Amino acid sequence: MKYYSTNKKAPVATLKKAVEKGLAEDRGLYMPETIKQLPESFFNHIDEMTFPEIAYTVAEAFFGEDVEPDSLKKIVYDTLSFECPVVSVSKDIYALELFHGPTLAFKDVGARFMARLLQYFIRQEGLGQVNVLVATSGDTGSAVANGFLGVEGIHVYVLYPKGKVSKIQESQFTTLGRNITALEIDGTFDDCQALVKNAFMDTQLNQHMILTSANSINVARFLPQAFYYFNAYARMKALGRADHIVVCVPSGNFGNITAGLFGQKMGLPIKRFIAANNANDIFYQYLKTGIYDPKPSKQTIANAMDVGDPSNFARIYDLFHGDHDEICKTISGYTFSDEQITEAMATCYQENGYILDPHGACGYRALKEGLQPGEIGVFCETAHPAKFKDTVEAIIGAKITIPERLAKFTKGKKQSTQMGKDFSEFKSFLLKE
Repeated sequence: MKYYSTNKKAPVATLKKAVEKGLAEDRGLYMPETIKQLPESFFNHIDEMTFPEIAYTVAEAFFGEDVEPDSLKKIVYDTLSFECPVVSVSKDIYALELFHGPTLAFKDVGARFMARLLQYFIRQEGLGQVNVLVATSGDTGSAVANGFLGVEGIHVYVLYPKGKVSKIQESQFTTLGRNITALEIDGTFDDCQALVKNAFMDTQLNQHMILTSANSINVARFLPQAFYYFNAYARMKALGRADHIVVCVPSGNFGNITAGLFGQKMGLPIKRFIAANNANDIFYQYLKTGIYDPKPSKQTIANAMDVGDPSNFARIYDLFHGDHDEICKTISGYTFSDEQITEAMATCYQENGYILDPHGACGYRALKEGLQPGEIGVFCETAHPAKFKDTVEAIIGAKITIPERLAKFTKGKKQSTQMGKDFSEFKSFLLKE
């Protein structure tokens, strides 16, 4: 499989190059040249398959030309050591719980898969140390840090905005040490993302060290998230509720929903998607106006979605050949204030006894407002509510039990390097490494 840049000015790349480089030379995002259709027989029997079996079929369509079958199967099965169940929340609305991995967030699958795929290529090619740069608004940093922890031949640098991630999120990537370095940036997530992108384009840095990214700009990070949507369909089919499914995805950098759209292009029978935003409503405004107008990100209680210039918009735009009308036929949008998110969390708990995190609350509320008669709604519950313990408890008026695997992070010692948002400072730091 070859990969082209969304900016159409860089040479096509192999999967290995796309994974190792992350970003194309023209600053575009890599896209696979073809999206393979999966056979009807697969969907007919998908409800009889396990999550890893489903994921391997999907992974083979994406990566089967480039990774030896036994190795790909091992990568998939090593990645999926946990389930992602569908849970009934209210009439015709289900939560796809994506928080049962090591860091209790949906990004665990993409991070673990990428770590193992990158290691596969490192061993094949005999590369030296590969350095992963990742900007995070919350959950990406913890998922990547834990997915890559102790992986030989790889060092991870996590850039995060000072004071703008929850304490539990911060503890998941600042207490690890070993091959994980946390950089506390005095700025926003957009500033962190800009530092990463500028590093990829800097000739001197790229001559000094091998750089790649584990943000959703990397094809090996975002494509495996398609596994979730096939699994959701399988579980809904087993319940006899697979007709007219609408999937709502709380969206920040738009990697997760883009993976779902790829699944739909492969034949997955999802009727339509809803992108649920917090106050960072850039995509919502695009749907309304046809104009993409990035803005500085705003801080909200759904912090992992605090993105003012979502990278994966380029992939969505490319996937639909820039046709605004076609995008609007497939994706609708909602945007919610902190007050509306809070109301959704409180109401859902009171009415259904289900505890939402702030991100899942956006998805739940969008379905409550946007589901049409005859449709079945599934929203992505992207992180365990305990990751936002203080916020959630204050809203629902009840205590949340912190899972042991999450609690252990809070007992570690914070190790981070504080840094400004100026690229020259970041570049100097990396050149000394």
